[in-house]
Amino acid sequence: MTNVARLPGAFEQYWDWQSHAACREADSGLFFHPPGERNPAHDDRDAAAKAVCARCPVRVACLDHALRTREPYGVWGGLSEEERAAALRVRRRGLAARSRIAA
Repeated sequence: MTNVARLPGAFEQYWDWQSHAACREADSGLFFHPPGERNPAHDDRDAAAKAVCARCPVRVACLDHALRTREPYGVWGGLSEEERAAALRVRRRGLAARSRIAA
């Protein structure tokens, strides 16, 4: 479980969402795959982590944090590492297209 009591007070508003996360009561190992995990074991663990995310009241804030900080590991906001990387690629393409149109 994440202990947010040690987070800096001035930035508490940026981290407060974590205190409401459904994953606080779950084993963090569910969200981060062990070295060498492959195929069905990987897929089953990801699915279980995403099931926790699906019922989480702060899923959007969690995903936003993971995308903004380019979180490289684990399931965050219901998306795996690969899914977040794809979302960022789509976002970059959209920004590039908008900048070309504005120019």
